[in-house]
Amino acid sequence: MILGASFRSLFAFGSQSADSEEGRAFLQARVALFARLMLGVMGVLLCFTFVFATSLRWFYPNLLNGETALPPWAILHGIQAAIVLKLTFLWRYCRTGVRPLWFLRASECFGTITLCWSYTAILFFVESRARPELMLVLAITHTLVARAAVIPSAGGRTLFVGVVSLVPLIIGAFLRHLSGNDPTWLGPPILAAVQISLWSVIAAVVTVVISNVIYGLQKRVEEVLRLGQYTLEEKIGEGGMGEVYRASHAMLRRPTAIKLLPPERAGAHNLARFEREVQLTSKLTHPNTVAIYDFGRTPAGLFYYAMEYLEGITLEQLVKHGGPQPAGRVVHLLSQMTGALAEAHAAGLIHRDIKPANVILCERGGAADVVKVVDFGLVKDLGNTKNEIAVSNVNVLTGTPLYLSPEAITSPESLDGRADLYAVGAVGYFLLTGRTVFEGKTVVEICGHHLHSVPVAPSTRLGKSIEPRLEAAILACLAKAPAQRPASARVLHDTLETIAATEPWTPSMARDAWATHAALGLRSGERSGMHGMVGVSRAGPTLAIDLRDRELG
Repeated sequence: MILGASFRSLFAFGSQSADSEEGRAFLQARVALFARLMLGVMGVLLCFTFVFATSLRWFYPNLLNGETALPPWAILHGIQAAIVLKLTFLWRYCRTGVRPLWFLRASECFGTITLCWSYTAILFFVESRARPELMLVLAITHTLVARAAVIPSAGGRTLFVGVVSLVPLIIGAFLRHLSGNDPTWLGPPILAAVQISLWSVIAAVVTVVISNVIYGLQKRVEEVLRLGQYTLEEKIGEGGMGEVYRASHAMLRRPTAIKLLPPERAGAHNLARFEREVQLTSKLTHPNTVAIYDFGRTPAGLFYYAMEYLEGITLEQLVKHGGPQPAGRVVHLLSQMTGALAEAHAAGLIHRDIKPANVILCERGGAADVVKVVDFGLVKDLGNTKNEIAVSNVNVLTGTPLYLSPEAITSPESLDGRADLYAVGAVGYFLLTGRTVFEGKTVVEICGHHLHSVPVAPSTRLGKSIEPRLEAAILACLAKAPAQRPASARVLHDTLETIAATEPWTPSMARDAWATHAALGLRSGERSGMHGMVGVSRAGPTLAIDLRDRELG
């Protein structure tokens, strides 16, 4: 069955993922690794044979009938040196730059074959009475096993490489023993060929099994993440509820962000609730709300959704790199946030986790300073006491402690849109002053401040005056009682629009600000594709996924 599958995939020259740029780069790295591995092996063998030959020449001249030139050994050294040079070139050529896929495929295939043929050539330059072909079949087997383990390859391709590599050794073993110089106990030459054939079959089967297992695991990963006509290109963030990948659609070729939510990361109850809220969020059309393109759940229980990919920075990064922001810009940003929240609240959605890391600043349609509110409806529980107060934590709070309303602490089941307005006030305070409203060493201390402490006015924190109406609006949002805050996000939005008339933030000012961001040298790894998540890491090869098998909730 294994060999049958191998013949069917004889011309499947590698994995499907290798057709992508990430797959090509992965293959190039593996070819370089294989060349370096074999280079190390050949280097050791070359040193050993050189030392061995030198020892014979100087210490046992009678064993070699007094010869000192050792022509056969010189030829053997030449073969090994040629192998080392070839492997060195392949390793150095593939370790840097961008090498074409056809070259990588040809190099790993025919490079392995010629390397094994070089081993076979050694057969004709050593004494035959000790059955040197047995040593050489071991060397070729190790080489083929190393290739199968390192190079991603379909079983059929591995079988092809193995057969072409081993057949010359079988023929060579037969021809080498036709000289008639072998002792009778070695048997006829055909016996040597049969023995090598048996070991060659074992080597070929073992390498095919190794390739099929590794190739199958790679295909299995692709099938597990079979979510749609998207290609996952790079992991760009990770949070308590899941992982975010940059992806592209197979047909539209537009950049997309895919969020994967494994059930073990959130629990069945939270997943069901989150799925319902994503369905509602996908209906939001406000230009300052992240757009959701698609969502669903696979038979394995993996929940996912696809949303627009945002290239920009979070408000948290903005303050981290740029410090306190001018009042006009703060009004401009808060006005966009409240516009997005007004639509969400009207649809019965409460964000629950408004914070600087969940608000992304980007450029859209040539306009700078465009706000995108992300992560609507993420539910997090109370409980964890770790001092990670600046980041949302799973099993901690419904929201982030630094931006949490008092009622979210005392009666989270009774939240309404005014809890989001409290967080908006806290974000505005952070933008104006570069500091959070309350600070503390523990979550408990922070929550205590939200419940009982009166915020210090932003102007007092900064030591300079701030537009009175803006300061009053922020402090009103930070009122302990929800009834003392603005009545709705729409009311707060209208208030901010009025303030904007005297604290303008023009398009030219926004463009100048973005030029400043560039001057600050914000690294691409810190830019938004994170959708509000701080940790960024690199993913492996491109993963092709397919939405046809999904189950919608």
